[in-house]
Amino acid sequence: MNFIKNSADKNPIVDTVFTIVRKAVAAKEQYGAENVTDATLGSLYSEDGNLVAMESVFKSFDEVTPKQKAGYASGFMGNPDFRSLCTDWVLEGTEIHSSVVATPGGTGAVSLGIGEFLETGETVLVPDIAWTSYAIMAKDKQLGCVQYNMFDENDNFNLESIKTQVNALKGKQNRIVIVINDPCHNPTGYSMTDAEWAQLISFLNEVGKTTPCIILNDIAYIDYSYDLENSRAYMKNFEKISENVMVVIAFSCSKTLTSYGMRCGAAVIAAKDAESVRQAEIVFEKSARALWSNVNNGAMHNFVNLIKNHKAEFMAEKEGYIKLLKARSDIFVKESADCNLPLYPYKEGFFITIKVDNSIREKYHEILMENNIFTVQVNKGIRVAVCSLPVEKATGLAKRMKDILDSIS
Repeated sequence: MNFIKNSADKNPIVDTVFTIVRKAVAAKEQYGAENVTDATLGSLYSEDGNLVAMESVFKSFDEVTPKQKAGYASGFMGNPDFRSLCTDWVLEGTEIHSSVVATPGGTGAVSLGIGEFLETGETVLVPDIAWTSYAIMAKDKQLGCVQYNMFDENDNFNLESIKTQVNALKGKQNRIVIVINDPCHNPTGYSMTDAEWAQLISFLNEVGKTTPCIILNDIAYIDYSYDLENSRAYMKNFEKISENVMVVIAFSCSKTLTSYGMRCGAAVIAAKDAESVRQAEIVFEKSARALWSNVNNGAMHNFVNLIKNHKAEFMAEKEGYIKLLKARSDIFVKESADCNLPLYPYKEGFFITIKVDNSIREKYHEILMENNIFTVQVNKGIRVAVCSLPVEKATGLAKRMKDILDSIS
């Protein structure tokens, strides 16, 4: 008997991360943790192998009252002080009409951005190398999903591929939704230049004359940018969008605070005129009510308290981990260059991706695991999570991975 609606995708989720995580754990138990390189975990870990739970964040959380932790938020869009703070935190002076809808993590914001603009059967544009949940969300909402190539043959950001895919869709559907995971792209660690953003906005303004465009800017890892002071500078380009272009910024408070299980984030809606923002706000609020009703009240109070009363301590503590991330990535990138291990262009962030043709990727991945090197397969590559990779384990890893790649190429 089939109880599920016919349009539902009944294929099980292919777990590309946690299956490998379990294999890495088993290998550590069998061979000893010191003999296993685990570059699977997409969360920030300290040098001693423990999940980072920042003292400043949880000191602040201890100051949130039990009633605040237990209670509902004040509305389906989130608490007013949290929403106001998210506007300031994310946009950082960018002058544009905007509103905030609180979400359970950045994932909730991405889900709203993918699901609330396109009609059933229409298509969302996503990067060819990307977080796989974009495609899962699109399918769940009965949407198609088309990839644009992130990089050209010279490893430049491939704006021409975006143009080709957008031009193929315009006129065939009511709106264009394009996912841009930037800065600190997952999984390559690429960050677009200001010029690349300016060119993208200019192109979409032109397309918008006939087909409205929505940019879904997933900024999950922005607060671990290596140039944190200028990490939002590209958003000034949003001031130049036309009345036919909208931006939805998916902010992950959970990742910023390294409190991944305290699901908290925000969809920041930005547009040329206030009425467009209000229209999106209405449908986002209704979806929030239907899907999750309330966002974690204690987490919202904690973010406000942390930034209001402990910001300097938090920023200093976070800066220490940014420096640690950079130290790890600098080692891996330099040693990759020294041994000619091919990488996608990395600038900053939690992940680095090795270029591997899909025809040999699975075999390469299996042999890496046979050598107690645990990574994650992505389209056209192998993801190395430097966010969880101690400096000691990062050292020498590129050469080991290159030797294995050479053995099967």
